[in-house]
Amino acid sequence: MTMEMTMSANRRGISPADILPMDAYAKIRAERRRLIARAKTDRRVAVGPDATFYFESYATMLHQIHEMLFVEKGGADQIAGEIAAYDPLVPKGANLSATFMIEIEDPVRRLATLMRLGGIEETVTLTFAGETVKAVAHDDAERTTEDGKTSSVHFFSFPFGAAQIAKFRKPGTEAVLAIRHPNYAHMAILPESTRAELAKDFD
Repeated sequence: MTMEMTMSANRRGISPADILPMDAYAKIRAERRRLIARAKTDRRVAVGPDATFYFESYATMLHQIHEMLFVEKGGADQIAGEIAAYDPLVPKGANLSATFMIEIEDPVRRLATLMRLGGIEETVTLTFAGETVKAVAHDDAERTTEDGKTSSVHFFSFPFGAAQIAKFRKPGTEAVLAIRHPNYAHMAILPESTRAELAKDFD
């Protein structure tokens, strides 16, 4: 598969056959990174001052796997583990998928903020055209500790029904991504370019 086809294909999952040999990847890495950075522009949504959603796709996760293999140099033995880690974040046709990050550079403020946001993973929604889709954690890992501290990174799926997909895909539909935690209540209207980009994940 060519780089252009790999970047544009809307795929439901990643297989070992999708992984380039590292010598071949090295030759296209700079261009691949440039294309991915451009593609991610419309897949990034900031909600409030400290939280960002990075909506994932086949292309972003395939790129992530290649980067892990390239940097860690684990060879063929590493491929299965990377696919197992990142393939679940590829949208499977009836959902959106996002990496959610609380991004605070100052370590003192970051810790203080995380200590106040326990359970934030239960408060994320996407609302559009009279519909509300609640974010669901991608895995069963506990992201809030017993002392109330949340993780700075969460992995979410937004599961859609067929009627919801049809509404979301309609051009011009206003979609609002919201966090309704008592200590962090913010929302963001998705730009039309973002809604249109994410609608492709249902193709």
